Amino acid sequence: MKTRIIASALALASTAASAQDLAGTLPASVDKVAPALAVYASEDLFSAVWGDETFSMRDRALVTFAALVTRHEADGLGRHTELALDAGVTPAELSETITHLAFYTGWGNATAAAEAMAPVYEARGVTAKDLPALDPAFLPMDEEAEAAREETVQSDLAHVSPGVIDTTRELLFNDLWLRPNLAPRDRSMVTVAALIAAGQPEQMTFHLNRAMDNGLTQDEAGAMLSHLAFYAGWPRVFSAMPVARQVFESRAD
Repeated sequence: MKTRIIASALALASTAASAQDLAGTLPASVDKVAPALAVYASEDLFSAVWGDETFSMRDRALVTFAALVTRHEADGLGRHTELALDAGVTPAELSETITHLAFYTGWGNATAAAEAMAPVYEARGVTAKDLPALDPAFLPMDEEAEAAREETVQSDLAHVSPGVIDTTRELLFNDLWLRPNLAPRDRSMVTVAALIAAGQPEQMTFHLNRAMDNGLTQDEAGAMLSHLAFYAGWPRVFSAMPVARQVFESRAD
């Protein structure tokens, strides 16, 4: 175990600022109240997990941010906003992430995140020109995939709530998912992270397949599950793993 920790620590230490940024996400009170937790955070989470290069630090910072938004953990979002920015996530990408997650985790979670992020943006001089345009030129739509998705929900659920089906089509898949300030892979990735963090694995099949269609690899998806065990808890990740296995196996056929 010590060999693994040392190797991971060396990988992380290759950028000293990154190690310092990670340590800054843990409140000082943890060491005073739960010193064993502080050791697990330092040796296992920050060194071994964040140091695993299967999943980049930038992607880890983004999915951690998405998990915290989903779980309404606004107290830690300021520190994780700084971490994500330092890891290479742009202010526009974080802005677009909370806009996206408003639809997948609820308006209250997104607005609480915006409040937590605002002081960081102000301190770093982020202005309106650094944020996504209100009416951008949309990315091209995969019309075949959207037609298949629409046909499925129409046949299965349109009689339950036509309003949900209509707004899902017009606001989400014909609008939100086509906004350019969050790459399709990242948009899918934060959606999957949010579903795991919310304990909603039944929604994962479609979105994990979409994430992999958009460029997320199986190794990266597996590393994301391992990463999120620390931020969403082992039970949620173990609930998500059978769904991930089914997706991986179906794509290998």
